[in-house]
Amino acid sequence: MSLPSADRLRALNADLHCHSTVSDGWLEPEAVVLRALANGVELLALTDHDEVGGIDAAAQVAQAHGLGFVAGVEISVSFAGETIHIVGLGIDHRHPVLLAGLAQVRGGRDVRAQQMGEALARVGIRDALAGARRFARNPALVSRAHFARHLVASGVMPDVKTVFDHYLVRGKPGFVEHEWAALEDAVGWIRAAGGIAVIAHPARYRLSAADMGRLFDRFVAVGGEAVEVVSGAHSEDEMRRFATVARQRGLFASRASDFHGEAESAVDLGRCNPLPPDLEPVWARLSPAAAPRD
Repeated sequence: MSLPSADRLRALNADLHCHSTVSDGWLEPEAVVLRALANGVELLALTDHDEVGGIDAAAQVAQAHGLGFVAGVEISVSFAGETIHIVGLGIDHRHPVLLAGLAQVRGGRDVRAQQMGEALARVGIRDALAGARRFARNPALVSRAHFARHLVASGVMPDVKTVFDHYLVRGKPGFVEHEWAALEDAVGWIRAAGGIAVIAHPARYRLSAADMGRLFDRFVAVGGEAVEVVSGAHSEDEMRRFATVARQRGLFASRASDFHGEAESAVDLGRCNPLPPDLEPVWARLSPAAAPRD
């Protein structure tokens, strides 16, 4: 059996950014894989926030069903006063340099979660941290999404987006400033683990045009290689914008739903728009063993 042709490779239904209960997704790693299969995904990457604990379980199910699978992670980075996410694809998820870096970032999450609980208590929302922990299957990774789910379940707000808008974004009472990993460190950990660094959903970041340019300058300078052109968070205009960035910067293009769960995600697994045909897909750089065969 041969590897896919170049045209077939470009048309692959690849979804290279999604989450499980190991971070802030709703589905167990195994269930993420099965949902991807049901949706026609041909190449999947599980990319939990600052965690790789779901990779082995997901890979085992993917292998059993003949689904191409990529070990991944999404690392939180601070840049120009904004939290940026860098996805690592094709990583050795047992590499000691990567594991040490992720442990460092997760340690910061504990402090932030406590501070968020205290901030929400000051505006009359008590026991928010305890409530968030009930939604977090991984006690080492309590995120804003878990706080939001608790506030929805408690009847404070009708949905997760409204919680974020009223409480959990910059300038709102539950938002806590936090210093995540440096961009250079995150890309370095990914590269040390044999992976490819990707800027996730760039249209989401509240950066000026100058700061966005600096982000890409530094990302490329420290060894970053790809950008999510197609994302569940991107409009068609934003996809066109970052397709242009990929062309100008010579970056590989990634395609991703950023799926967390049916009720919280704009796009389901495998249901993203296709990449523009002239862009080089990042999965062309991944190990041939990850790709399905013709």
